[in-house]
Amino acid sequence: MPEAQLGPARVRARLVRITDLLEDEFGRPRRHPDSDLVGSLVATILSQNTSDVNSERAYLALRERFPRWEEVERAGARSIAAAIKSGGLARVKAGRIRDILREIRDETGELDLGFLRARETGEVIDYLLGFKGVGTKTAACVALFDLGRDVVPVDTHVHRIVGRLGLLGRPRTRDATYDALQPVFPVSLEASVRAWAREEPASGWCGRLGVRGRGAGSAGEGPGGPGDPDGRTAASGAQVAGRVARARAPVAGRVAPEAPVAGRAASESPREPESP
Repeated sequence: MPEAQLGPARVRARLVRITDLLEDEFGRPRRHPDSDLVGSLVATILSQNTSDVNSERAYLALRERFPRWEEVERAGARSIAAAIKSGGLARVKAGRIRDILREIRDETGELDLGFLRARETGEVIDYLLGFKGVGTKTAACVALFDLGRDVVPVDTHVHRIVGRLGLLGRPRTRDATYDALQPVFPVSLEASVRAWAREEPASGWCGRLGVRGRGAGSAGEGPGGPGDPDGRTAASGAQVAGRVARARAPVAGRVAPEAPVAGRAASESPREPESP
């Protein structure tokens, strides 16, 4: 019986079992919400279409050249691009980052996204989606890793592995996987599955998790293919800032789940692709 035909309770039970296996092997990642939400958003944007190593270099170089976000806001696009050149697509990202900072200033009167902590998760996602260059994946990464919300960011890896596990059939796009995954995913498990799904499972783990071989439908899942419209995965701001080792440190017991959010608010604007 295809997994897509199972009810939500059966799908949740399988997700819990998968997560238990991963936590038994690797430990449970600890969440570390970030106090600098503007920095987290910028770091996540820099992680688009490049590796974590290159995006971290770009972020650190940007902060060295411009220690305060107000300096980035006032800087010329060329100066910003020169600072973040190691992250790739520097001219495009420089313009987008500066425009986002100016938009935040225009809307709030300061360069601070702290007000998002008091917003419902759906409102947080929709607000971030309003920025040009911020798509569902980037918005969800900030919400999960830096605000501690129970959402499941869907990048290339998560999209592919969910399809190979047969949990939801084979959604055609990452946004489709995101929309299908949120209602059935048990709260408090997102950080674990997102962290381990970023790593390509070894053949032994594929068997233990029930992952099917690539087979038909896997073509084009590499950078730029139809399964990866953004070209590469985006890391979270926390990872880009060098906190991935701490986030993966095993801890005893489970993190207490936050209250689930009922539904997502309807977005007022269409989703903006995260890649230029």
